[in-house]
Amino acid sequence: MDITLEQLSVVLIEPSVPQQKIITRYLNAQGVKTISYYDNGNHALASIISEQPDLVISALYLPDMTGTDLLHSLRKEPDTQNIVFMLISSETRFQALDPIRQAGAVAILPKPFTEEQLRAALYSTIDLIDPKELELENFDTEDLKVLIVDDSSMARRHVTRVLKDMGIEDIIEAADGIEAVPILENNLFDLVITDYNMPEMDGEALVSHIRTKSIQSSVPVLMVTSEEDEVRLAAARKSGVSALSDKPFEPENIRALITRLLSEG
Repeated sequence: MDITLEQLSVVLIEPSVPQQKIITRYLNAQGVKTISYYDNGNHALASIISEQPDLVISALYLPDMTGTDLLHSLRKEPDTQNIVFMLISSETRFQALDPIRQAGAVAILPKPFTEEQLRAALYSTIDLIDPKELELENFDTEDLKVLIVDDSSMARRHVTRVLKDMGIEDIIEAADGIEAVPILENNLFDLVITDYNMPEMDGEALVSHIRTKSIQSSVPVLMVTSEEDEVRLAAARKSGVSALSDKPFEPENIRALITRLLSEG
């Protein structure tokens, strides 16, 4: 199945009519034509459940809820938990945006956003709907064993979905570094994917443990994180992380990073 931008169905939730028009113009310019409009979260939720659109685009602040509330409601229901979600907001505060990042948004676009930013987010949407499997020279994808470490259950679910779409089935999850350590002692992994900010033992400490105390000290470690502090990220690199990726991430970027890390191994 090859989905095109012209085939995408979108629910747009934006209280401001001028902003609706601006976003619509940008979507139309990319070829997206099937758009349903809502100015509040409750009406949008009812429509999303019945329509099952390919993509939900929302503002952060709605009259009756936040975009975070809306996304978390979608993630809690089996019928809507995998619907792709994009935030468009002028909000820049980490504490306001991080719950959206952790819940597996495909993109967080600023106001104003560029045509290139929207295009990248739309193609990431297609990648989630119509994913491509990993193609590795030295591994059979279905034989790969991956550990995901993240204190956000929604973040773990999102990463797991992306990996399974790539053909990786053998996945174990841990909620933080403390939980991951005994798992690492009793299982051999081809790849570890970890967050940075976690209780008890964070990503930097976990990577340091893997590199200095684990029986699999050379396992590739990919850190997928919303951490923005460059000093802390530099410390993570120094501890031995193999690669870093932001949240939200583009599936194609994760696919390329995994391919590179496993090829190097």
